[in-house]
Amino acid sequence: MSDTGYGDFEFERKFLVRELPVALLDEPAPDVIVQSYFLASDGYALRVRLQMPAPANLPRTEVELLDALSGRFTFCTLTAKGPANGGTRYEAERELDPHVAEQMVRRGGHLVVKFRHAVWLGGDGWVIDEFLAANAPLLVAEVERDGPVTDLVIPDFCVSEVSDDPRFGNESLAGRPYGTWAAQFERELAATGPRFLQEFGHNERP
Repeated sequence: MSDTGYGDFEFERKFLVRELPVALLDEPAPDVIVQSYFLASDGYALRVRLQMPAPANLPRTEVELLDALSGRFTFCTLTAKGPANGGTRYEAERELDPHVAEQMVRRGGHLVVKFRHAVWLGGDGWVIDEFLAANAPLLVAEVERDGPVTDLVIPDFCVSEVSDDPRFGNESLAGRPYGTWAAQFERELAATGPRFLQEFGHNERP
């Protein structure tokens, strides 16, 4: 149970990003993440994630990247997730031995590979996921808190909110990469314009 009393629940909001924000220039190099989904159905997911600081000149395809980093991952986890509901999702995580985790990923399902950038803006820590391979050139910014993400200052690099769009969940991107439906989404966005959810209190734009 966490100090907030929410236990194994995560609270986050997600936003589409067009380009990496300038603020990242002063931040450390990103991490590289390789993850595989052993279950992804009806909002439930079972994920194994491999993570380490990103070296330079990495290959951009899933298998080549995994081969290039074999034996070098420094933080690995097994995570069980429940369906998202109103910016809240059950998430239980357990750290794994890197060798075991890598072998599981190699034997698992579809892969998602990405660079994860981190930056602190105002009172919130943000991560920007830069997806590679079949999900390129997708960029998604996430803000996570210990409780519901309300009254948020939304940075100007956030184009539109996708918190409630299941297509942008990583488990969905594993089975149906962004490259296969990006044009359709762009048409939707052009027709409806940017949107920011209103049920989380006051949204402030700089």
